[in-house]
Amino acid sequence: MIRYNPKIDEGLTNSQVNYRIKNGNVNYNSQIKTKSIGQIIFYNVFTLFNILNLSLGLLILWVKSYKNLLFLGVVVCNTMISIIQEIRSKRVVDKLSIVSNTKVNVVRNSTIELIDMDKVVLDDIIIYKRGNQIVADSVVIDGEVEVNESLISGEENSITKHVGDYLYSGSFVVSGKCTAKVEKVGENNYASKITKEAKYLKKINSEIMITLKRIIKIISIVIIPLSIILFLRQCNLVGNSISDAIVNTVAAIIGMIPEGLVLLTSTVLAVSVIRLSKSKVLVQQLYCIETLARVDTICLDKTGTLTEGIMEVEDVIPLNKNYDYEKILSAISRELLDDNETMDAISRKFNKNVGFTCLEKEHFSSEKKYSSVTFKEGKYILGAPDILDNSEKMKSIIDKYSDYRLVLLKNDKDNISLILLKDKIRFKASNTLQYLRGEGVDVKIISGDSEKAILRIAKRLKFTNIKCIDMSQNKTNMNHQLVENYNIFCRVSPSQKKDLIKALRSNGHTVAMTGDGVNDVLALKEADCSIAMASGSDAARNVSELVLLDSNFDAIPKIVEEGRRTINNIQRSSSLFLTKTIYATLLAIIFLFVPMNYPFEPIQLSLVSAITIGIPAFILALEPNHDIIRGNFFINILKKSLPGGLTIVINVISVMLVAKIFKINPDEISTMAVILVAFTGFILLYRICYKFNKIRLILFISLIITFVGCIVGFPKVFELVFLKPILVVYIFLVFVLDIGLFDLLSKICEKKIFKYKDRLIK
Repeated sequence: MIRYNPKIDEGLTNSQVNYRIKNGNVNYNSQIKTKSIGQIIFYNVFTLFNILNLSLGLLILWVKSYKNLLFLGVVVCNTMISIIQEIRSKRVVDKLSIVSNTKVNVVRNSTIELIDMDKVVLDDIIIYKRGNQIVADSVVIDGEVEVNESLISGEENSITKHVGDYLYSGSFVVSGKCTAKVEKVGENNYASKITKEAKYLKKINSEIMITLKRIIKIISIVIIPLSIILFLRQCNLVGNSISDAIVNTVAAIIGMIPEGLVLLTSTVLAVSVIRLSKSKVLVQQLYCIETLARVDTICLDKTGTLTEGIMEVEDVIPLNKNYDYEKILSAISRELLDDNETMDAISRKFNKNVGFTCLEKEHFSSEKKYSSVTFKEGKYILGAPDILDNSEKMKSIIDKYSDYRLVLLKNDKDNISLILLKDKIRFKASNTLQYLRGEGVDVKIISGDSEKAILRIAKRLKFTNIKCIDMSQNKTNMNHQLVENYNIFCRVSPSQKKDLIKALRSNGHTVAMTGDGVNDVLALKEADCSIAMASGSDAARNVSELVLLDSNFDAIPKIVEEGRRTINNIQRSSSLFLTKTIYATLLAIIFLFVPMNYPFEPIQLSLVSAITIGIPAFILALEPNHDIIRGNFFINILKKSLPGGLTIVINVISVMLVAKIFKINPDEISTMAVILVAFTGFILLYRICYKFNKIRLILFISLIITFVGCIVGFPKVFELVFLKPILVVYIFLVFVLDIGLFDLLSKICEKKIFKYKDRLIK
């Protein structure tokens, strides 16, 4: 590859720039991208169950049984919610990326041009000054700057870069001015190499999703062969037409498909997303709300998460009462516009116009470690105490205030005051840590910063039982015991952060990680739930499931509480949906061998499902619920749904037997089956609603009234008939028996599920 060595005041020529672009040596954006809108729509529309439901709908259209198409409404709603939520997240993240897009000053054709960072080419000459972000790995060829590499290394202190030193992409200039030559572009940049390792598909750790996939997988295996055999069986029944066989088969299949459960989950999670957005939390992956609620270990990056990344004046210790330090510091801050965080903190605290006349000033440099201003009223110096005064007295003072960053104000004769600076802790960060510990979450701090800096912050946050390790001194691997023994890890490299998260997960922990820099990307990607600050890098935001839009760590408790409400309520409501899947699947298998019409039509199942499952499930799923999550999601819903499903199957079988004995017509069979299914559903709903509050009581009574009104007022719409008195008596008899049967099956099922729960979870 040809390399250019342009003069500092001339830069590259147009022909040289075009040659670089032609050969791909341009600083294109190699950050992780979000999916396109087309991809989002495609992956949400073309799912197995969407295709299956559409096929069933076309069959119903073919036989012109239009009222039986009601089930497709649930499918459309489920798909739309998923698409809208994902597009919404994409747009917010893309907007954040656009806002953070950087322009730089380059020297080309002997003139200074302002261009986009993705138009920088190899060997370009770039001029950097305070506030600029380093857009490509470069080497300083003139001048001197202090840079903050916290987004790259996690180190909070500024680092001085001289001629010949390397500038890493993603870092920021905090003071000084320099000219640098671009050495690497695009994916060859240091930051890009880190983010490139994060470009793999992350497995979502969600019990809800795992349970849904398990149910879908089982149904997917049996549904097609079962539906084909059932259809052929229904076709061979005496008096059945092709249309009847199609309607009966479709009814059996849609009863098996838990599309309502998927819709419930998507809707409740979408509501949680809306609620969290009010707290400035962007949810990029729906199921991460659940994951965070289950987290037992959270790893926090210090800079940008626990602290705001800026310094503030905590206190000023007067060392000589003959001087008005407030007036002197105000005068200095108005004259010394040094581009560093120390001077920024002092300027925010002391900025009054005191009328001092400046004669001469000497700006801060990292070599001298001090700055000075000569006023008509006297000369004053600001700098590192150990540099300006190496006396034993000053050493003892420094030791006394070792938890702070110290700046000494003095003149030629006297020490005037000692300024105590500290990292600005995020508002209520200490309360958030206390909340997490109170909820049984183990908190660990991992940072690329020094041990002294981290311990200083940990003490201010009232971090208890501190056990700290310097990972730069640890030559062994991130073993399982080490990650359990310590709760503060300093001088941690990006790869070590990832290994730490990996070790915790392999120990059986559900791990969350917060971060904002490129150095956090690998760990964020490895964590079960990753949380990024909006003020951080694009890479950190794009690989994270949650983005705190105002970079407010204090939103974590709200996310945890919202997750608990979501999981507990979905778990409670899911048992209603799984009951339908259980009895529909078992009945479909039974009717392969029973020479009778399948007793339901799609419109009837839509009625029963809406009244006893859909409506109550969605209302109950939005109730407040901050209980600690206990047990496995699948086991919990199976214990509640299996007794109901088995009770319904027994009821339908009993109706079939009665029909054979007393020669009951198909319409009466269907009506009895619908009523018994609904009654069993109300038994399960009663147990779920107990203990009743005002809303649950109104809901329960209203649903019973609605169901009775539908079967009495609109029998033709739902293909129902009025029953003979003897059959009504039979129905009431079954009602009474069902209560005892449900209780018996509940005890048996709970005992058996507990016995085989390990197998069921696997």
